[in-house]
Formats: sequence, C-alpha cells, structure tokens
Amino acid sequence: MAGIVVVFDFDKTIIDCDSDNWVIDELGATELFNQLLPTMPWNSLMDRMMKELHDLGKTIEDITEVLKRTPIHPRNIPAIKSAHDLGCDLKIVSDANTFFIETFLKHHGIWELFSEIHTNPSFVDDEGRLRIFPHHDFTNTKSPLDCNTNLCPPNMCKAMVIEKIQACNTDKKFIYLGDGIGDFCPSLKLKNGDYLMPRKNFPVWDLICKNQKLIKAEIHQWSDGQEMEHVLIRLIKAISTEETNNGDSTQIVSVKLQTIPVTAH
Repeated sequence: MAGIVVVFDFDKTIIDCDSDNWVIDELGATELFNQLLPTMPWNSLMDRMMKELHDLGKTIEDITEVLKRTPIHPRNIPAIKSAHDLGCDLKIVSDANTFFIETFLKHHGIWELFSEIHTNPSFVDDEGRLRIFPHHDFTNTKSPLDCNTNLCPPNMCKAMVIEKIQACNTDKKFIYLGDGIGDFCPSLKLKNGDYLMPRKNFPVWDLICKNQKLIKAEIHQWSDGQEMEHVLIRLIKAISTEETNNGDSTQIVSVKLQTIPVTAH
C-alpha cells in the first residue's frame, strides 16, 4: 500500500460549487441569507438558515434531494476511486458540515473510501431541523482559535487539523487539494516531499502566487476535474514508484507557478 495521505477540500474541490450556497439558493432563501450575512459569522448563519428553512416548511428530505443533485465534474468521482484503489489514505478537511458531505458522498457511493472527515458537526434534531455547529467553538473565549495567518474563519483553522493528521502519519507523504482562502493556512504546514494541488484561478491560487517562498511542498495546479484526475493519479504513481525504487525513481517535475490576476469567486 502506498504511504500517501490525500487530503481533499470539499466545496469547489470535490464538488463544483459551495454546498452552503447551493442548498440556500436551490431552496429559495438567497435573499434572506444575503440580508443576514453581514450580521453574524458564516457558520452561525448556516445554522440560522436551517431554522429559517424549517420554519418555511422545508424538510430534511428537501435538503437531501438538493444535495443529491450538487454539481460535480464527471471525472472527480473516478479520480477519488482511483486514488483509493492505488492504496492512498483519503481524508476530507472542509468548512462545510457533516450532513452535507455525508449525504453527497453516500449518494455517489464513495462514503466508505474516506478514512476521516474533519468538518463542522451537524445533526437533525427532534423537530426535524438540521443543526450546524462550529468545528472549533469560537464562542469559548478561554479556548480561542490559534491560527497563524488570520485568514481562517473563527470556527475552523484547517492548519490545526492538518497538524493533527500529520502527527498520526509521520512516515507518509501528503497530497493536499483545495481552492479557497482557508486552504492556504494548511498549505503552509506541508513539508518537503509533500505535494500541494491548488485550483488555478481560485483564491488559494492567488495567495500561493504571492507567497511562493512560504510553501515547502511541490505545487501542481489544476483547473477542472479532468485535470485534477490527471495530476493526482500521476503524482500518486510517481510517489509509489519512488517508494518501490527506494528513492532511485523517476523525478517528479513541479509545475512552475505564474502570478496572474485571479478572478472573483
């Protein structure tokens, strides 16, 4: 089995949209969401929106059906299955929530391919309302979020999660895939010999372009699911070859980053 840990972000990495926005938009609550957005943190707002949707008569079944039709590139599922078949340990680190992620993965038959999912906890209460809570309780002033970049939301610093995963996998190489601002902080925790796969022209790409010297991992960009599959499987096979040959392997050539304007997402 390959000594490789592959860590995926969920929104705009595994799926081709933001799952929170997708659910809110599809259930017709966009206007209320936009009104409340300036008044509270995103994670708290999502919990509030689940209450509002429940009060409007939207059921857990309605949310589930919306999640089942979440947009995804047709090559993303095969890429995940191939990475698992090649012996990689697959994990998700996401600022979405357990219900959204679990519903989507089970619908596509890939839930059991992931050994760990680190995200905001959620559950359906006795009234049938979905509750969403922060991964890190930012309301507890005695235990503030210890983020070194100040780029992460108050409820989750992915770097802290990555450090815990690394502590349990000291002898493995990491491949990290992400797209958002929150994926920059964990990128800084990757080490020499690890691999970073930022989605090109998304916020994390802009931050990496401006701070290349801070990144120790090799950087391999991707733009869509087809390119993600190609790059990911190529990296996995190259790392596996290197392990088989005890370090006398085919060299992996990094993609040189170019600092270019990043469009808004």
